[in-house]
Amino acid sequence: MDILLGLATVFSSPALLGWVVLAALVGMVVGAIPGLTASAAIAMLLPVTFYMEPLSALAFLYVIGKSGRYGGSIAAILFNTPGTAASAATQIDGYPLSQRGLSSKAMKVATVSSIIGDFTGELLLIAGVGVIAAIALKLGPPELFAIYVAAFVVIGSVIGKSVVKGLASAALGVLIQMIGTDPISAVERFTFGSYDMLNGIGLVPLMIGMFVLAEVLSQIENRGKTIEQYEEPSSDEARARNRLTWTEYKPCMPHVIRSSFIGAFIGMLPGLGSAIAAFVAYGEGKRRAKNSEDWGKGALEGVAAPEAANNAVSGPSMAPLLTLGIPGSTIGAILVGVFLIHGIQIGPTLFLTSRELVYSLFAAGLVGIAAYGLIGFYGAAFVGRFITRIPTDILYPLIFLTSFVAAYSSRGSLFDVWIMVVAGFFGWMMKKLDFNPAAFVIAFVLAGGAEETFRQSLLLSDHGLLIFVTRPVALGFLSLGVATVFLRARALSREARAAALEDA
Repeated sequence: MDILLGLATVFSSPALLGWVVLAALVGMVVGAIPGLTASAAIAMLLPVTFYMEPLSALAFLYVIGKSGRYGGSIAAILFNTPGTAASAATQIDGYPLSQRGLSSKAMKVATVSSIIGDFTGELLLIAGVGVIAAIALKLGPPELFAIYVAAFVVIGSVIGKSVVKGLASAALGVLIQMIGTDPISAVERFTFGSYDMLNGIGLVPLMIGMFVLAEVLSQIENRGKTIEQYEEPSSDEARARNRLTWTEYKPCMPHVIRSSFIGAFIGMLPGLGSAIAAFVAYGEGKRRAKNSEDWGKGALEGVAAPEAANNAVSGPSMAPLLTLGIPGSTIGAILVGVFLIHGIQIGPTLFLTSRELVYSLFAAGLVGIAAYGLIGFYGAAFVGRFITRIPTDILYPLIFLTSFVAAYSSRGSLFDVWIMVVAGFFGWMMKKLDFNPAAFVIAFVLAGGAEETFRQSLLLSDHGLLIFVTRPVALGFLSLGVATVFLRARALSREARAAALEDA
């Protein structure tokens, strides 16, 4: 019933519907540009949402995240360059299909699979998020702090190639968040006598620097790489070969259904994300496929499986954000900023105070999926041609200048511009040294809530830190964090030994 009211809200507001459709187009184009991610686009557009209605602002950025995941498949199939990390798995079979003159068919398979996966994830979110919120309402500060700690550890250890560097990135994010004035004692922390730092580091300039400016610097470093030209099939015979029939898509359906549930499950776990979901689904699909020998050479199923999985992540990844205030991805971390900017407190009480807004956001997500599906099915080839005609020596300087304007406009402060510049160079260096900018930003967002619940827990405790051990749920989440680090470290150790044996 709530979702029907949400759909009525979306369709009764032409402005909101317009923002959703625009977001579907913007996200798809940005996702299809190699090197420019949906996270970067959302971070850059974040200041624009200051002047929008809360629901329109959230829906606009939420749908950009969805369509951006799908848009990455266009670059993967046409240019052999994944537009997003998640679409690297799509590239394995998508580009061989393109080389055989079946690029349009591959993109249609990617579009249909993305729609099914995204709808599955969104419907599971709608069905289950209320139950999760009801459970979360029963958790006290010790349990919530343990969940925060587990999230820090899981995100830091799972994202990236190194457990140590991932955890160090998360720890650094916590440290940077502590800059400013202590919220209880009003004592200055790490301000070094600077008046500008009394209010802490702004989330908006930090994210613009980490995701936009750092990406521009990476593209400058890799300049000289050109996007190969894409030619749409011109002859009637070629167009006929690129039509997608039900007979051709039917063998993909078991892989799409399985991959959708794989992606939805992974999406609920903070830190794993769509890239891991895509490769897990691809590996499982190839293992179960009757024509496994064709995978990697241009199998339609090899495009369908990862696309369904990486888009199914989108909806369920919102569950920990909305119910616990814990973003499971960089896009979720940016959406936290939108909620806070508009004075909306996220967490289990969100469903008591802003239930209509939440379900209207879910409804906007469903409409956004349909919008990017229609645009992608009939217009993905046009987007591909458009991308090849954008001169990179104009595009990236324009993004560079826009990032300065966006950072300044957030609070009208030149100090924020300096924060953005420092964060940009810092994010660029983190990438070069294999540290993890995503873990850093998510930890930065989580640290405030973690500190608050930690202090509340100590006020409730008669035995200090023992409260986290004597409460079973809190102990369980802390144990989960420790187990995750151990299992991840062991898996990386095995991979290193296997690689050493291959080289020997």
